[in-house]
Amino acid sequence: MRDIAVFSGTAHPELAREVCTHLGVPLSPARVSRFANDCLEVQLQANCRERDVFLVQPLVRPVQEHLVELLMMCDAARGASAGRITVVMPHYSYARSDKKDAPRISLGGRLVADLMVAAGASRVLAMTLHSPQVHGFFPVPVDHLHALRELAVHFRQYDLTRTTVVSPDLGNAKEAAAFARLIGARVAAGAKQRFADDRVSISSVIGEVAGRDVIVLDDEIAKGSTVLELLEKLRELGPRSIRVACTHGLFAAGALKRLSEQPDVLEIVCTNTVPVPMEERTGKLQVLSIAPALAEAVRRIHNGESVSALFDAPPAESP
Repeated sequence: MRDIAVFSGTAHPELAREVCTHLGVPLSPARVSRFANDCLEVQLQANCRERDVFLVQPLVRPVQEHLVELLMMCDAARGASAGRITVVMPHYSYARSDKKDAPRISLGGRLVADLMVAAGASRVLAMTLHSPQVHGFFPVPVDHLHALRELAVHFRQYDLTRTTVVSPDLGNAKEAAAFARLIGARVAAGAKQRFADDRVSISSVIGEVAGRDVIVLDDEIAKGSTVLELLEKLRELGPRSIRVACTHGLFAAGALKRLSEQPDVLEIVCTNTVPVPMEERTGKLQVLSIAPALAEAVRRIHNGESVSALFDAPPAESP
């Protein structure tokens, strides 16, 4: 793989290094500095000319800072005559801005996608976008991975004969159903109404959960208000056990601590699409690595192979 170059911004260099380890290539150096007037400068410190360049940068807090870094990395690679520029974006935070549900608001998901392409991105590799329509916001090819297989491998260590996968809302029910099929479980969904970013109401749960082992599955957990509301509704129905799982463990504003303090929550599982600081982790948290999946997707993109075939092959067993 001589013609590949992988660079990382400052958002999640640990994940980029792990991806490079699985690829068997070095992580190329990049320098991010700040001028006295607070403007950023990005320099890619390895040759990009006619190479297949991959830029690893999830959009996590501070989102705007990391977004500008990513745009400048794209521009730097384009200016250095890169053969192709692929943005590897494990978490696209602006994907939640995917619909015009109020007057005079911006479709941030589409706007930021346009900015990336204008900066030089010729392809995007993403993981578990908030909604399917976000895929269409990008006018360049998008390879959209999910972490359901990694989550399934983890949960197969348990007895799943009486398990129900519960989606907090109907919007995520399709992903919950796909996950339930992977582990041979039943599926249920909450009837959710959102009043504000951190205020939701779940009036009922559609599906069988009484006396069953419940896995609450969402695409991301930020403030955790939706999951906490769902837990209250589930307790009324009497599940046998409760575990919580998501792809993107953002855990903003002390969410991880609040979830961990729920006595009936046995485990909280997420992936490393976004960094979870060690000082914030609790004994109930399990962080699964999606680096092998990202690395295999990068390899396939580089070699011109099918990425969708990743979903057809059997998942690797846990070591």
